[in-house]
Amino acid sequence: MSDSDTTPTDTSADALRTPIVAVLGHVDHGKTSLLDKIRGSAVIEGEAGAITQHIGATAVPLDVVSDMAGELVDPDDFDLPGLLFIDTPGHHSFTTLRSRGGALADIAVLVVDVNDGFQPQTLEAINILQNTQTPFIVAANKVDTVPGWNPNEDSPIKPSYDAQSDRVRGDVDDRLYSIIGELSDQGFSADMYWRVQDFQNNIGVVPVSAMTGEGVPDLLAVMMGLSQRYMKEEMAIDVDGPGVGTVLEVKEERGFGTTVDIVLYDGTIHEDDTIVVGGENKPIVTDVRALLQPRPLAEIRTESRFEQVDSVGAAAGIKVAAPDLDEAMAGAPIRVVGDRDLDAVIEEVRAELAEVAVDTEEDGVVVKADTLGSLEAMADALSEAEIPIVRAEVGDIAPRDVAVASTAEDELHRAILGFNVDVLGDAEDRADVEDVKIYTDDVIYQLVEEYDTFVEDQRQSQQDTVLENIARPARFQILDDHTFRQNDPAVVGVEILSGTVKKNQHVVKFDGNDAKRVGELKGIQEQGEDVDEARAGNRVSVAIDGPTVGRQIVEGDELWIELPEKHAKILEQELKEEIPMDEREALSMYLEKQRKRDPFWGK
Repeated sequence: MSDSDTTPTDTSADALRTPIVAVLGHVDHGKTSLLDKIRGSAVIEGEAGAITQHIGATAVPLDVVSDMAGELVDPDDFDLPGLLFIDTPGHHSFTTLRSRGGALADIAVLVVDVNDGFQPQTLEAINILQNTQTPFIVAANKVDTVPGWNPNEDSPIKPSYDAQSDRVRGDVDDRLYSIIGELSDQGFSADMYWRVQDFQNNIGVVPVSAMTGEGVPDLLAVMMGLSQRYMKEEMAIDVDGPGVGTVLEVKEERGFGTTVDIVLYDGTIHEDDTIVVGGENKPIVTDVRALLQPRPLAEIRTESRFEQVDSVGAAAGIKVAAPDLDEAMAGAPIRVVGDRDLDAVIEEVRAELAEVAVDTEEDGVVVKADTLGSLEAMADALSEAEIPIVRAEVGDIAPRDVAVASTAEDELHRAILGFNVDVLGDAEDRADVEDVKIYTDDVIYQLVEEYDTFVEDQRQSQQDTVLENIARPARFQILDDHTFRQNDPAVVGVEILSGTVKKNQHVVKFDGNDAKRVGELKGIQEQGEDVDEARAGNRVSVAIDGPTVGRQIVEGDELWIELPEKHAKILEQELKEEIPMDEREALSMYLEKQRKRDPFWGK
């Protein structure tokens, strides 16, 4: 591949770059299939080598887009050079691809299966699109799977849709309007793309099939139209200026050591350029040793995976080989120094890294994520859920993360939340020893939910333990003609009026507002059988050690389980919602009596 394949042909200082397109959606909804279809059709429509295979991206020039879209795209109507599709679909790449001020992608395609509708990752993708304010269109995929659909290969969707039977069209409409309804639930106004007048305030839904190619021309036409109409100014770049980009991945490459795959969105990068890359501890200053680009798609079967090029202009994906890249971070900025002051460029990179610095607290959970962008998204989600963070870093979960988590003061914070990362074996072993919980997931909100569930379970368990170990309020009345034994112990029939009566608890009787202990409840029998407790509404016989019937207690007396002041305070202030309504009633009555004597009792 010659240099002319990789650098812009316009040599003026100001030129329009290719809009960068990200493809998002739930797993199995067809993101990769749709990309493959676009790429494959582009190879067929374009001449050999016409579409450029970039690192992590595929550039489809305007004339090839026009060939694929047919009469929907007239190349004479467009100034933009084509479209650059990010090849690693999903919000992993989307959150990785940061630029100054947010997402690197100029436009996104949200792929939704017409049969499944919105799923967890669909909602997460929408959340990310909202937060980054990225314009998007919806590709309602798999229309060809609607029973009875007659495919029309690579056709624009409208004629193909119009050619279907009334029944099939009705079924398709039901599915599409269900998706439009789900978009509405998320706060978006949406409609079929051909009915949308204002794409800035309405989401266009494009029915497509990644298998048959139907609707792909429409998708390309809408993307080109949106980019041309609303983003032309943002596509203006200084071709001759120093390159500006974002690290997509950090990889070991045989013969080159650690390399970075980057997406360049402004200027040009040359071999031998001095660059500054965001690192784990500080910006890395190094020199480009080689720029590596995949061979054209038409030659993909050749043995050589890459060929070296002298320079690459935006927008493009390229592999950069340079020394000292071991600590480079996915999602970090990369800047060519050019003729600028090195310290100023280092400061620029440092400032951009600071933008995604996560606010940490003295006590909280440890967070690990695969990229800077996803780390930022994790921090946002945890902040919304009011979960504090003690440390947040890019990378796999390692023993030192367990060491940090194990020092948490609050037991509930002895946890590590990892998004899209691996857990190193020795970290797992150490976590078992240190009693540190590790949660990993590739859907952010599911990860937060998992941790929330753990916290809720722990709190419930703690409350259950407390409830088991404190006295609970209960009120019961001695029934007339139900004295079975007068003393040692007194055995009487009672009705439980509220709360739960248990064995081995002290019994009191109120004299005015004074609670006087009369004895200890030693046994409960229901229909002749020994039981451990009796609930409100039950009639049982109880054995009370201490009083004599006729002296300290008499038939008709209302008795209470004694509630120590400390227990009453815990019940009222911490556990009131955890006890049944009749126990709450008993608690309120008990407190009311005690507070008539001492207004601050149990407070």
